[in-house]
Amino acid sequence: MNAVDATDRAATQEEVEAPSLLTIILDTNPHAWALLADSLPLSKAVANLLVFINAHLAINYANRVAVVASHSERAEWLYPTPADATLEQAHSNGDGENGNRAGTGGAVQPPDDANKYRPFAQLEYAFMTNLQRLMRTTTPAAISSAPSTMLAGALTRALAYISKQSASTNPTTSATTHFNYSDPSSVAGGKSLNPSDDIATTSRSNQRLTTRILIVSVSGDLAETYIELMNAIFACQRLSIPIDVLKLAGDPTFLQQAADTTNGIYLSLSTPLARAGMLQYLMFAFLSDAAARERLVMPGEGEGVDFRAACFCHKRVVDIGFVCSICLSIFCEPLADGTCLLCGSHLSMANYGQKPVVMARPKKKGKKKRVVEGGVETPGSGRETPVPG
Repeated sequence: MNAVDATDRAATQEEVEAPSLLTIILDTNPHAWALLADSLPLSKAVANLLVFINAHLAINYANRVAVVASHSERAEWLYPTPADATLEQAHSNGDGENGNRAGTGGAVQPPDDANKYRPFAQLEYAFMTNLQRLMRTTTPAAISSAPSTMLAGALTRALAYISKQSASTNPTTSATTHFNYSDPSSVAGGKSLNPSDDIATTSRSNQRLTTRILIVSVSGDLAETYIELMNAIFACQRLSIPIDVLKLAGDPTFLQQAADTTNGIYLSLSTPLARAGMLQYLMFAFLSDAAARERLVMPGEGEGVDFRAACFCHKRVVDIGFVCSICLSIFCEPLADGTCLLCGSHLSMANYGQKPVVMARPKKKGKKKRVVEGGVETPGSGRETPVPG
């Protein structure tokens, strides 16, 4: 008998929702957030993001989440914190004092609060602790030397984490395991006495983990890491990992291409009024997973995608450029020595820069007019002869 609806129906594999891994890349560029301090401060954006994360985890207890900070000069994990492995090892060794401290000296266990769901409290505490540590360890020299953001590095870390989680949750069994519930030895070791529970658990373990990436971006200058960024985007396309983009400020050129290439969702909140509703956009546009999106009409920009590229020589966004015929590198101007900067191939451009030879248009020969004299046409000189009055 089913423990939920008191029926004899057992949960099948199709009825069990597959777990979903949401990896969030939060742009923490201090320069960009300083420009948005009046309309959307970083503290309010983080609060909205935590509500969105809790909603994702509440949909399915098997759902997972990871948060990466794309900072000025580096990419750092905000959740799960890298100190979790040290913490678990300290607990297993029975070191209670060290078990309450992370490797960086900050507390990783949240204070007991009966008004908060414990998984939500743990995530919020680890998220805020790591974010504060990241901001505290950022020096003014690092901010001035790197005014952009390390989005390509954050995407690489997210892809590595997704690959590791997907490999560890691959289906291990293809058939539902049946137990003899009349024999107590068959349910030893913590097995449930409810047949539907075991069927649901086995079916859930057979479900493949669905993954997606959400980028919350405020930076505009991404041309410096164009090659690394496009390599990460193409890797997501090959692995069928959609990239969703919530653009709060900046140039949307390359992130538009990322969402379009991977079948993700792109939204741009370019006005202060739109940024004030950040939580509503997160909940209604980005909460659904890949399976739900097949049955929903997802929002979009409604305008064409900007497919311009950045040159490999000066990192400029160009409309018309010069492409290497060997490695397809893009350059904004002809190379001085004709050697490709990436593959080293010699490129020749015959007659480039020379003005084309313009041929003079041939003159049309005019027809000679005939002069009528006494009713007889005779060839004339082409000029009209005045007729006497």
